Amino acid sequence: MATLADVEQTKTHRGENFPVASWLIGREHRPTILRFYRFARAADDVADHPTLPEQEKLKLLDQLEDTLLGKNDIAADAIPLRGALAERKLTPQHAQDLLTAFRMDVTKRRYRDWDDLMHYCRYSAMPVGRFVLDVHGESQSTWPANDALCAALQVINHMQDCRADYQRLDRVYVPLDAMARAGTNVEALAADRASPELRRCLLDVMERTDALVHTAEPFSGQIKDLRLALEVAVIQNIARTLTDILRRRDPLSERVHLGALGFAGRAAAGICQGLAQRWRKP
Repeated sequence: MATLADVEQTKTHRGENFPVASWLIGREHRPTILRFYRFARAADDVADHPTLPEQEKLKLLDQLEDTLLGKNDIAADAIPLRGALAERKLTPQHAQDLLTAFRMDVTKRRYRDWDDLMHYCRYSAMPVGRFVLDVHGESQSTWPANDALCAALQVINHMQDCRADYQRLDRVYVPLDAMARAGTNVEALAADRASPELRRCLLDVMERTDALVHTAEPFSGQIKDLRLALEVAVIQNIARTLTDILRRRDPLSERVHLGALGFAGRAAAGICQGLAQRWRKP
């Protein structure tokens, strides 16, 4: 039986597509957010482990939840978050929602349609933004815009990695009905280059993702904390850029991630746009 200590960590918060508790976030909030990220990363590494049997993965995820809730101290990656939640009087529900998504990753490998995928994003993505908002004491009225942006970020990540997810984990987040409408199937994801049918399918998914990004447009302006608002403005700018890249490039054969310079440029543009939006605000 594997233990959580046996599961190798695959990356840190600096390896993500989008900023995680960057320097824009106030220093008083960064440690709590990074503890949440550490917990999420540990659960993600369990769910994505290429060789562990399903039942062992589920047992390790249960251990993370039990430690989070104070039932034991088995899961070292959950202890710092548990302490932070108690100190700041925050709910563990967002972290528990993430575990629901990771359990889905263990047992669910296909998504019927867009609604099915959005149900997954409700647990895999939206709780992350909600937690950050709670840490900052923001109103729950910001949740609809947050949920749209977080879902968009999740889908962008899925489309960027669609070939690798299929080949490494037999996991496909591209909705099956979108594939059927375009006249293709999941096996097309294993090709070195996307077929015209698969490109039509991915474009359809990106159009829906664009709609989520548009829904989230007011988000930065709804946030009271200036530093968090600018962080969100940066993320929004990166999301718009990546959806454009994914419309123009083939994720099976071309680079669809931002490099360091591109990331920095989008971040700077996002900060400027966020400041301008606040200056225009009555």
